[in-house]
Parts: sequence; C-alpha cells; structure tokens
Amino acid sequence: MDLGRPADLADVEDVADLLRDVDVDASVSLLFVEVDDEYLAVLRLDEGEDLRVFGSDAAFVDESPLGAVLLGDQDRHDTIELPDEDDDYEAPEQPAGNADDIEPVGDSDLLADLGISGQKLVELCAGEGMMPSDVTTEICAVLGCADAVEELR
Repeated sequence: MDLGRPADLADVEDVADLLRDVDVDASVSLLFVEVDDEYLAVLRLDEGEDLRVFGSDAAFVDESPLGAVLLGDQDRHDTIELPDEDDDYEAPEQPAGNADDIEPVGDSDLLADLGISGQKLVELCAGEGMMPSDVTTEICAVLGCADAVEELR
C-alpha cells in the first residue's frame, strides 16, 4: 500500500480509509509502517471499524510528518512503560542499540488476541538492536504470515 506523501493525508483516518479499501470484507486488517530503520507503527482495523494504533516511539510524531499523521492523535499520556529487565521474556540477541531511548505510544495490546501480548510487543520494540523490520518479522512469524509479508517487501 502506498501511503503517498504525508501532506496528502490529513490524519490517521485517511490512512484507515486506504486500509479499508484494500479488502472491504476483511475481518482484521493490519498495516505495518517501518520508517528509516528507527520507527514502527502498527495500525489495526477490525471489520473495517475500531481503528487501533501503536507506535514504537513517540519521537516519531516530532521527527516525521508521517509520524504526526499516524500517531499524532495519541496523547503523550498514552505512552507505555518499558518492561523491567527481570521479566521472563528475552528479546533476541542483537548488537547494542538505543533501547533506553524509546517511548512506545498507543495501544500496545492491539495484537494480544492474535498472540502478541502488549508486553511482548513493547519488549520487541525495546530490544537492543531490534530494527522495525525485525519487529515486523517477529510479529508476522507468530501470526503465521511471515512469508507473505516478506514477498511484499
């Protein structure tokens, strides 16, 4: 899906309309937006309604017109606490990154009923060296659509 130029999109509902147009009968529609190997936004529509949005870092809003469109409606108080290091989940080993600098925002539970808990989603985004494409790949592996998504890249 081509989002066009951010200037062509007034708000996240314009993006949701594009997502609806892909398959009007879809029970669940997901859109993964990866930007500059730094940011990931996930949008979900159920039955073409109930738009839910998650962003890997609130800084995406300030640093990108597209980030402002996708995540601008998310209040900063919607930011999500990063998991404690004592939690059971271990993100895949990756080279050191800036995991301490991210501020996830939005609905981290948007994939919970599909097998990715909010905590796991945040941990994937916070994993050292995890790039947005790595997070998308991990999510799609759990969802069973990794091969299909790879073909679209």
